[in-house]
Amino acid sequence: MDSYERKEVLGLDGSNEQMNHLVRKAIRGNAEAYGQLIEYYKEYLYKTAFLLVNNQEQALDLVGETILKGFQFVHKVKKPEYFKTWLTKILINAAHDCYRKYPQMEDIDALTGMEAADPGAGLSMEEKMDLNHAVSLLPDKYRTVIILKYFDEMTIREIAFAMGIPEGSVKAYLHRAKEELRKRIAF
Repeated sequence: MDSYERKEVLGLDGSNEQMNHLVRKAIRGNAEAYGQLIEYYKEYLYKTAFLLVNNQEQALDLVGETILKGFQFVHKVKKPEYFKTWLTKILINAAHDCYRKYPQMEDIDALTGMEAADPGAGLSMEEKMDLNHAVSLLPDKYRTVIILKYFDEMTIREIAFAMGIPEGSVKAYLHRAKEELRKRIAF
């Protein structure tokens, strides 16, 4: 079942009003509403997790941990419109915890991760592999902003919230990350 079919089966059209209503219900303790939100965002969560860790099993573990922590703390969501960003913040923190526990994960070859996202539309398979590999070699904070900005299409404000840093830092990290990528690859 593709993303469109799944959303249709759930009766979700992704409208802000509809999603915010579900988030408010989840905040009030409605497990079914939380489940619908997770069903809606599960593909996004997996893709983001995979891009962060470049390993299918670790990505699935991160998604599971994110879903569980999200359910435990959904009552703390302040603004329903930032639910996705809030969930992303949990995922990023879980990935950071994972890196601290298993530092060797940073060395996993990113070339196996092409099916997780298509950041380089219009690029050859070899160029996409080079791009994913170059992104995987970036320092953690640069890799995270690149993934959130270009793979997940988040705004500077959303990235700042998700990472818990000022917007100016996000802009600086993006600039430095792009410079690093330019040095590593030349299309």
